[in-house]
Amino acid sequence: MRTYETLVLHCSATPPSMDVGVQWVDKLHRARGWSQCGYHYFVKRDGKVQRGRPVFIQGAHVKGHNEYTVAICYAGGVDENNKPEDNLTDKQRASIVKLVGNLRRVFGWMDLKGHNDFPNVRKACPSFDTVSKFGEEFCNGQE
Repeated sequence: MRTYETLVLHCSATPPSMDVGVQWVDKLHRARGWSQCGYHYFVKRDGKVQRGRPVFIQGAHVKGHNEYTVAICYAGGVDENNKPEDNLTDKQRASIVKLVGNLRRVFGWMDLKGHNDFPNVRKACPSFDTVSKFGEEFCNGQE
């Protein structure tokens, strides 16, 4: 049985003009030889939450940390020139807050970290500091 200790926030590294969804990510990940989308949840630009890989199946999103994490990816994270940019919409932020709350009710407390908070990750993903964006208590405190 999987353990659930940490929620990991990712971005799709797509500009705001690209309205991508979980099907786009699934196709991209399968092209890499993966069995399915590596993320458990995907949040579109309009805030709609889509399911990716079933949460009871280990994700494929942070090398060396997949066995105890649940992955949430949002559409965006780069500007039109593919440079890291915090372009999370208000609707996406609200959906992430609600999703995190729901997951904590089901699985118990899990810290919220950005992909870039893990050791040896050399990516800007999710293109902002998660604690600054969501608050210390929401990310690491037990509300």
